[in-house]
Amino acid sequence: MERRHIIVHGRVQGVGFRASVQQVAVRLKVNGWIKNKSDGTVELEAEGNSDQLDHLEQEIEKGPSPFAKVRHMDVSKKEPTQKENKFQVIH
Repeated sequence: MERRHIIVHGRVQGVGFRASVQQVAVRLKVNGWIKNKSDGTVELEAEGNSDQLDHLEQEIEKGPSPFAKVRHMDVSKKEPTQKENKFQVIH
């Protein structure tokens, strides 16, 4: 089990990005959360096995929403918490 903290830079707000990432995470059975930040980035934490998280990162890089444009991502590893039992959008 791994947990990753990701900050996504680019055109990622107001384009359905969070909902699209949530759909991918649910499909991959990844738990965690995603939210918009005031600086225009999107922040998320995701927890699952390394294959699930690698796949999630690949989907995010592609821009799961057709209107999103991901410039780059800052990814760091964290200790798994196993607190969440789903992936949710935080407002």
